[in-house]
Amino acid sequence: MELGLATFADLPLGADAPHAARRLRELLEEIELADQLGLEVFGVGEHHRPDYAVSAPPIALAAAAARTQKIRLSSAVTVLSSADPVRVFQDFATLDLISGGRAEIMAGRGSFTESFPLYGLDLDDYDELFAEKLELLLALRSSERVTWSGRHRAALHDVGVYPRPLQNPLPVWIAVGGTPASVARAGMLGLPLMIAIIGGPPARFAPLVDLYRRAVAQGRPPADGDDGEGAALEGRARMQGEALARAVAPNPAGPAVGINSHTYLAATSQRAADEYFPAYSQVMNRIGRERGWPPMARAQFDAACGPEGHLLVGSPQQVVEKILAEHELFAHDRFLGQVSIGALPHARAMRAIELFGSEVAPAVRGALAPRAASPTQ
Repeated sequence: MELGLATFADLPLGADAPHAARRLRELLEEIELADQLGLEVFGVGEHHRPDYAVSAPPIALAAAAARTQKIRLSSAVTVLSSADPVRVFQDFATLDLISGGRAEIMAGRGSFTESFPLYGLDLDDYDELFAEKLELLLALRSSERVTWSGRHRAALHDVGVYPRPLQNPLPVWIAVGGTPASVARAGMLGLPLMIAIIGGPPARFAPLVDLYRRAVAQGRPPADGDDGEGAALEGRARMQGEALARAVAPNPAGPAVGINSHTYLAATSQRAADEYFPAYSQVMNRIGRERGWPPMARAQFDAACGPEGHLLVGSPQQVVEKILAEHELFAHDRFLGQVSIGALPHARAMRAIELFGSEVAPAVRGALAPRAASPTQ
């Protein structure tokens, strides 16, 4: 299993430009440390809000490419619904060239909606925008010259799109928060899937992984009645059309599943919880006020840190145990820990990254190696 990290490069509300500049320098230090520790992936999110420093992940990742050697550099996520797929492809193809073939796109619909009015898009087209733009993005990575037409963007008629990336195909993951239709779409297309678990018991997401793998095996959405999503999924498949299926380039590694979870480590579980709770609860309560969620109490946070909870917060051994327990549920191929959140001090984030890379990653790899070698497991 690949092990890595992700961040939104959070800022406190009211941060000025010098503060944002400092946060971006800290981001590069985090990615550089992850690379030195031998972690496989680092993802950077795209947001268009005052509480996050990165609205253009390829630029931040290109700066990181110049300071790293091996780590793969991914968006986490690219809000494809509100982006121009041609620009997205060109940006990440350029990143791929700069990094020597380490770029990835993690495409999602976005958990916030600020980018839609910013770019003059209608939220009523939320689902259709993603499906159409994914179709074009996959066509762009599949062929140097593209002919394509859709409803939300000007058509392309035998147009060459450059530069071309070193990787062929340029990796494209689909990132979801728990929508069955999005999960099935990724499986139908044979694209790798990243699931963000930001609440609820991880076991609750196991049916989504099963749905994904059934869609991969069938090469189409599940039949009517499966998980109550059949008719909706068939409609989305028709909307995407035959051009989308033709645009999907083969994935040499095959479909893969990734899990993204909030993660924090310290020497003891109590210290980890005490250090992480202030920053984590501040962020979740701020978002919760926007979405009508009740405030988070410390007891609720502590329960989420427990064996059945979604937070991987604790000592290195506890985080190892939770990653392995989730692997029993999902048999996933990649895990990304979102360590740096809210107003968490940079020094603490760096210490957590060091513990993750130096203690958790070797232990997880060591535990999973015998399973990978045994055909019976």
